[in-house]
Amino acid sequence: MIDRGHAPRLLGVTVLVTCLAVGEGDAHGQAAWQKGEPQGIPSTPAPELSGVGIIEHLNGALPRDAAFHDTDGKAVTLGDFFDGKRPTLLVFAYHTCPMLCSLVLDATVRSLNDVAWTVGHEFDVVSISIDPHDTPETATRKRASVVESYARAKGSVAGWHFLVGDETNIRKVTEAIGFEYRYDARQKQYAHPAAIYLLTPEARIARYLYGIQFDPKDIRLGLLEAAEGRSVSTTERILLYCYHYDPQGGHYSILAMRVMRLGGVVTLGALGTFLTIMWAREKRRNKKRAATRSPDNNNLPTTRESPTLP
Repeated sequence: MIDRGHAPRLLGVTVLVTCLAVGEGDAHGQAAWQKGEPQGIPSTPAPELSGVGIIEHLNGALPRDAAFHDTDGKAVTLGDFFDGKRPTLLVFAYHTCPMLCSLVLDATVRSLNDVAWTVGHEFDVVSISIDPHDTPETATRKRASVVESYARAKGSVAGWHFLVGDETNIRKVTEAIGFEYRYDARQKQYAHPAAIYLLTPEARIARYLYGIQFDPKDIRLGLLEAAEGRSVSTTERILLYCYHYDPQGGHYSILAMRVMRLGGVVTLGALGTFLTIMWAREKRRNKKRAATRSPDNNNLPTTRESPTLP
């Protein structure tokens, strides 16, 4: 049985294994087949995966003083992107990554196109490069290619922040998140897990979402959780009530018991409204009946026609 506490790490590493195996895995498998060796998943992790994974630090605080440069080359701190009002979606991606970073960013943008909230309005996106050799120029190009696929932006880059920095400040943020990665000198690329992170307006970690495909529903619910009740409609509150995050599955799932409870509350509310309306109608009818039988009406003089004499 898989330990529930290790599920996030396994999810991230599984994606990483798949992506790293594309280059040399086929050749190794062919050689093994020719030698008659059994093929399959090795019992020990590949050396390039050592020290790679995610250790969740839910509700942990990010270092707001971590120093970076934005796409304009301006010196900024991570805290500059948390105004205490809007949640933030954070992703780690370096600009020369041959595969995984682009897969994560592309999947994020595809999902965000189907999320009712808009980047730059209800929430922001912060992308931090894990490669200290990346520059504001490479960050500008990467942002342009990403935002181009975000139809909701209509060409605007508002709310999209691509940051570069030195090794020390990058590590301050990745360690706070629990994002473990390492540089593979043989392949000349970084080995890292695939995930995105939803942060509160106060720069605390609200949710981890794993993989290279993200359900728009999961991102929406994660942002609602991260928003901590700010600007959340009644309908959205109901969604938060009906769904909970499954850390082992890495997504939000609907809770049947909560749905049944909510359905019972709605039914009782509808029944109470119906009874109130019927009671009000009956009260009005009784008032009308009482008015027609009042003493004033009984004492009114009656007029009789005199008989006509022949």
